[in-house]
Amino acid sequence: MSAGGAELLTPMPRQASASRSSAATAGSKTARKHDSFIRKIIKNPKTSFAFAVLLADAILISLIISYVPYTKIDWDAYMSQVTGFLGGERDYSKLEGDTGPLVYPAGFLYIYSAIQYVTGGQVYPAQVLFGLLYIVNLGMVLFIYLKTDVLPWWALCLVSLSKRVHSIFVLRLFNDCFATTLFHAALISFLYQKWHLGLVIFSGAVSVKMNVLLFAPPLLLLLLKAMNPVGVISAGAGAALVQILLGLPFILSHPVAYISRAFNLGRVFIHFWSVNFKFVPEEIFVSRGFALSLLAAHLILLGIFAHYRWCRHEGGLFSLLHSKLVQMKLNISDLSSFPLRRFNSHKSNLRVLRTEHITTTLFVGNFIGIVCARSLHYQFYSWYFYSLPYLLWRTPFPTWLRLILFVTVEFCWNVFPSNVYSSSLLLGAHLLILGGLWMAPPEYPYADDTNQKSANTKKKAS
Repeated sequence: MSAGGAELLTPMPRQASASRSSAATAGSKTARKHDSFIRKIIKNPKTSFAFAVLLADAILISLIISYVPYTKIDWDAYMSQVTGFLGGERDYSKLEGDTGPLVYPAGFLYIYSAIQYVTGGQVYPAQVLFGLLYIVNLGMVLFIYLKTDVLPWWALCLVSLSKRVHSIFVLRLFNDCFATTLFHAALISFLYQKWHLGLVIFSGAVSVKMNVLLFAPPLLLLLLKAMNPVGVISAGAGAALVQILLGLPFILSHPVAYISRAFNLGRVFIHFWSVNFKFVPEEIFVSRGFALSLLAAHLILLGIFAHYRWCRHEGGLFSLLHSKLVQMKLNISDLSSFPLRRFNSHKSNLRVLRTEHITTTLFVGNFIGIVCARSLHYQFYSWYFYSLPYLLWRTPFPTWLRLILFVTVEFCWNVFPSNVYSSSLLLGAHLLILGGLWMAPPEYPYADDTNQKSANTKKKAS
């Protein structure tokens, strides 16, 4: 071989050596990142404690499933309704179980159809699935608490200390568990300003159980703050599309039956099962006047909190709505502008909301709905239990009072059957928490306008 040929071949080992070197460098970078992640967990006591809580609760869940007897309530009814759906029935008025007719939107049917397929309708494997669901949900809740950083590290264990909630998940297998988990997934999307994705997940939660709509009023307010009117409309359209697609088989065949059954807002619950208003005489409890009074209280409280707390830094609720109306008029007038200009205008209208403001607004808005609900059944505790420690630490109360209120609420939910005293005590605890939330100073909502925040602080100080 000539010297020229040898020279051509000599760079090859160098290239191979360079490839090995780059691979080694990439591997070392990955290892360093992994080590850095582990060191962060070890150095941050709150994160380490959250992992310990998750692990301990996973062990507890496995013990509950193994040794605590399952309680038969709605599982057989769920399986009967799913069996009718899988058998080809699309008339919601004919889908029934031993506890009554199907009253949940279509997402419920799809989820429990999948569960029936995986478990064969057997309780024990379903309990294992719900145990996994519990751990996934708890992991997301702990992530939300770490992200907002409102609680002290030791208080994170409170989200795993409810006897009733453990029972709701793995001993009762209620659909509330899926609705709650999906909402927490949506909330994480909101915390990362992924409003369109979050609305899609939120709509999925509503398709399992309508109680998630209690979050809708404060969520709409957050959307108006975070996006321009066009963005709000497009996000709402995405959520509506999810409902249409999920309910399409029933809407095309029996639309009236589906809408009237799945989205019935006028249901009257049985007085015996009420946890919060058992002290109200039954004839008043089932009356239309009592329902309208609670609805009025709900709307008034939402309006007061929205105007004086959630929109305080925008000058109040009406000031925010007026600014968005003006913004919509400007967007309409700019329709004839160049596309690039419209794109830049859309980008400039996006606002980054602080995680604490998002979480507080949603949790308080839902809690107002809980306080004003005509009847809370035992499984409904999962609607707000995971927000309870957060709400307590948003109040100006001392720690000992927060813990007393937490224990009081948990105690009332474990009194069975509920009575005049337990429901009165629960309502009193709820009202005290709500009063504390009203007393708490509203947090600054925007993360992208620190200059304005400091200017406002100086103005108040002067």
